[in-house]
Amino acid sequence: MCGIVGYIGKRDSQNILLEGLKKLEYRGYDSAGLAIHTSSGLELRKSKGRISELENRLEAQPLAGSAGIGHTRWATHGKPSDANSHPHTDNDMKISVVHNGIIENHLQLKEELELCGYQFISETDTEVISHLIAHHYEGDLTEAVRKAVSQVRGAYAIAVLSEHEPDKLVAVRWASPLIIGVGEGENFIGSDIPAILEHTRNVYILNDGEMAVLTREGVKLMTLEGNFIAKQLFRIDWDLMVAEKNGFDSFMLKEIHDQPRAYEDTMRGRIEARSTIVLPGIELSEVQIRGLKQIHMVACGTAYHAALVGKTVIERLTRIPVEVDLASEYRYRMPVIRKNTLVIAVSQSGETADTLAAMREAKQWGARVMAITNVIGSSVAREADDCLFTLAGPEIAVASTKAYSSQLIAFYLLGIFMAQSLETLDQATQIELITMLERLPAQVEDMLKGNMEAVRQIAEQIAGHNHLFFIGRGLDYSLAMEASLKLKEISYLHSEAYAAGELKHGSLALVEDGTPVIALATQELLLEKTVSNIKEVKARGAYVIAFALEGNTELEKTADQVIYVPRTFSLFTPALAVVPLQLLAYYTASIRGNDVDKPRNLAKSVTVE
Repeated sequence: MCGIVGYIGKRDSQNILLEGLKKLEYRGYDSAGLAIHTSSGLELRKSKGRISELENRLEAQPLAGSAGIGHTRWATHGKPSDANSHPHTDNDMKISVVHNGIIENHLQLKEELELCGYQFISETDTEVISHLIAHHYEGDLTEAVRKAVSQVRGAYAIAVLSEHEPDKLVAVRWASPLIIGVGEGENFIGSDIPAILEHTRNVYILNDGEMAVLTREGVKLMTLEGNFIAKQLFRIDWDLMVAEKNGFDSFMLKEIHDQPRAYEDTMRGRIEARSTIVLPGIELSEVQIRGLKQIHMVACGTAYHAALVGKTVIERLTRIPVEVDLASEYRYRMPVIRKNTLVIAVSQSGETADTLAAMREAKQWGARVMAITNVIGSSVAREADDCLFTLAGPEIAVASTKAYSSQLIAFYLLGIFMAQSLETLDQATQIELITMLERLPAQVEDMLKGNMEAVRQIAEQIAGHNHLFFIGRGLDYSLAMEASLKLKEISYLHSEAYAAGELKHGSLALVEDGTPVIALATQELLLEKTVSNIKEVKARGAYVIAFALEGNTELEKTADQVIYVPRTFSLFTPALAVVPLQLLAYYTASIRGNDVDKPRNLAKSVTVE
């Protein structure tokens, strides 16, 4: 959520900052703004709404200067408005600040600053930072920033520009991601890699409690105590085109079509001789795997749904008991963490605040922590004992598609890997599973190349409804939760997922004539029971759309429409069935005229609790 970009160099900064903010739109925002040091001093332009509104203001009143900071805000304190938009300044308009995160003690600080004569013009928590820096400024901007943040409690990534010292930018990170891009005669600040990727591939990834001072000539890194530190530059090897739409109407549609490659990339180098799984980055030994008594998984949103599939995969392949928790709830239920507990944290961005907090809680109790994440160098990756990267490439659309399905691939690899150590699979079965796993990319490719018109037609049918339901059993229920979330977050239709066997315990009361019910029926061991549940909702007047494996034509006798997905091993069906379900959400949202990539009220990376 929110986005930060900063530039200092020899070029005009306005367009660099604007383009950087556009690359961060996927994070979610409700306002945008810039602060640039011009020949007239520090000047701001900011606006409620989309970046296009800010561009209109800049077209009328451009800013010329080679040092500046920019921000896209997602409201936490104060409604979306021009006044609440970032950047914020001190009363003398000499210091400007952009900030991601939450300042938990801002009310106390505000009261203290008001007693000192400082006047506040916004409802935000961020404004206290600009006044604090001004309060401590005595000719050294870096020292003033350091003293200011020492008074602050909460989560923050901060970039500071001052008219006092226009030849530098100061950046600070605590519990909110921030990177520093290093160029030739110019340097950059970004809250995520796409913001600066066009200009440099060399970055420093700040850890909590670290500061950076940027000038045109270079970057100095230090701790909040003022001690200088050395860090290794990290080289970003993403293809810039991967972060662009590449001819598709939206990032979401592109990323749905990216999935065959994402599957292949996540498997690449991890399958030997089509018979063995190897996982570089996982240092969990065979002895340690054999000693595991339980596994906890913690995640949020879509990653949580992937973990639910992962639970079934690992339990079935290894027979180790697995618990799955919403990361936001994990700490507060006082989980029972024993000596031989493995905690697996799943996060696309690797910066999800609740997931990080759950990891840290688990480590305090002595658990070994493994991360499944898409971002190398992220906080989750750095703090975990073991890390399994999904290698899906950058995911820009807020609604996750290829990150989710790549997480499934990671769980399949991990499940087989652990089963090897435990010898819970015979060699023939293991080879068969790996063979079917390797076929998944081609099967997805065939589906995407095939006729998806039937999915579009279903979208047209459900787009006018206010409510609909997904049902399924076993892995189909886990997938139903993700399909329901995908639909509601971009189409804004009310959608719920139910375990089909629970319908008689209350949910059937919601079904009436014409209610759309999407029934997932890809688990053949549960097919007869799922068909019985379909008949239950049909008897109440539901219009049923079933998703089934190729060849299960009997469903056509019960459901109103059937969408078929290729056959594979039962544990792998979510990685195939999810594709038409993602397209169903995409088409429905498009038909309803919604902004598919940037759904209202949502952010890509939730970096505050």
